[in-house]
Amino acid sequence: MTPLNIPFLAELAAIRHDIHAHPELAFSEVRTAEVVACELARCGLEVDRGLARTGVVGILRKGDSSRAIGLRADMDALPLHEKNDFPHRSRNEGRMHACGHDGHTAILLGAARYLAEHRHELDFGGTVYFIFQPAEESEGGAAVMITDGLFEKFPMDAVFGLHNWPGIPVGEMAVMPGPVMAGTCTFEIAVRGHGCHAAMPHQGIDTLVAASQLVLALQTVVARNIHPCESAVVSVTQIHAGEAWNIIPDDAVLRGTIRSFNAETQDRVEHAVERLCSGIASAFGAQISVRFDHRYPATVNSATETAICRSVASQLLGPDKVRQNELPSMGAEDFAYMLREKPGCYVWLGNGPGTGGCTLHNPHYDFNDDILPLGVAYWVRLVEAVLSARR
Repeated sequence: MTPLNIPFLAELAAIRHDIHAHPELAFSEVRTAEVVACELARCGLEVDRGLARTGVVGILRKGDSSRAIGLRADMDALPLHEKNDFPHRSRNEGRMHACGHDGHTAILLGAARYLAEHRHELDFGGTVYFIFQPAEESEGGAAVMITDGLFEKFPMDAVFGLHNWPGIPVGEMAVMPGPVMAGTCTFEIAVRGHGCHAAMPHQGIDTLVAASQLVLALQTVVARNIHPCESAVVSVTQIHAGEAWNIIPDDAVLRGTIRSFNAETQDRVEHAVERLCSGIASAFGAQISVRFDHRYPATVNSATETAICRSVASQLLGPDKVRQNELPSMGAEDFAYMLREKPGCYVWLGNGPGTGGCTLHNPHYDFNDDILPLGVAYWVRLVEAVLSARR
């Protein structure tokens, strides 16, 4: 399916493969940013660089309308060893585009080029900001761009994001109002008992027994504190303690993550975790403290912008190819910071079945080049819908 006549698709795929072969981690996307800036300049667009260190913004103006929107793509890779063997596999050991940011960048570059080359034929007026954001993976690059003045320097009425989604077939999209990605919070629990010889446990306070009880008790937080129709996740992902097989250690550290879709649920989860820590500390005679580190907020789509995106996707792909009731993901996304500042919508573009390990954050993942024209067409038609001269 090719919704637009895009003669430069082969060039777009080549750019995607080049970025995939040279992945760069958060705030280190120097080469990628250079590729992006050069491509935007080649299209005749204004180019701004430097927000959040490696961020790039392309500016396309048409007419004298004051209306403006932002389209955002992420550029960073993951600290992961790639296990693919195709020619464009990562050449940077221990770094990999395992989430499709190479594809998102290529799609937005394609949309910028198409809009620039066809601006006089297309029905839109105003300004389009093409936002190429660094450091989406865990480092909050969107928040840094905002702090650096993204919305002051480039005032816009709404902002839109797109992510490829393995498991959704090619030619389909998911467009939902409200929460689509969870907010994330990490926690660290320090457990201090009293170390002793493992053969004489009565002489100490067993840190590991207390920590083990806490791991099990944390599994009740969601099941017994959160309304059954609400969603949250508490997962312990690390336990660090001990150095010898015959010593009960003084200290243990538990780490993990909490996911939820609203602040009230997050507060209830945190209070329940604190209560369990206090109770188990008392029961075992240990000292237990917990520290929470709030990361990304929930990604929440606004109703008006979601309706526009859904209409565009339906016209592009057909109404039966647009999923409106897909369950939100417990994964997190820092586009949430932009949606806290501006109305907008974050959609999922089907990447195919995800067979053979082709799932997000997997060492066998690769972005599906077949969806490049769909992504480009979606952005172009969205610009026309939001900035139509007839609106």
